[in-house]
Amino acid sequence: QLQASGGGLVQAGGSLRLSCAASGGFFSQRYVAWFRQAPGRERAFVAAIEWRSRYTYYEDSVKGRFTISRGNDQNTVFLQMDSLTPEDTAVYYCAAGPSVIQSSLRSQSAYANWGQGTLVTVSS
Repeated sequence: QLQASGGGLVQAGGSLRLSCAASGGFFSQRYVAWFRQAPGRERAFVAAIEWRSRYTYYEDSVKGRFTISRGNDQNTVFLQMDSLTPEDTAVYYCAAGPSVIQSSLRSQSAYANWGQGTLVTVSS
């Protein structure tokens, strides 16, 4: 079971750090990812981390501003979001999957486990 937290209201240019906690740990998952769904839009890929290698992947609009990382334990993944803009306003979801392959890591259908979402609102 995944639990996302850390969302809130922030001004443009500010930062937030989201956390995704796994009750059973992430050690059996191949990839852990963040997706987001803005009002009136479909859920979209934001970032992913390959659990064992820690290799990371980003959607183009967040490269250089967002950083996905894993905690020192086996239970937490973070999304550090800097230089936020109103376009980043969305509900952010964490997802994990033991069978995700690299070619499909940006597809939400590849992930078996989802958190409940945390709302990020960026004001201008």
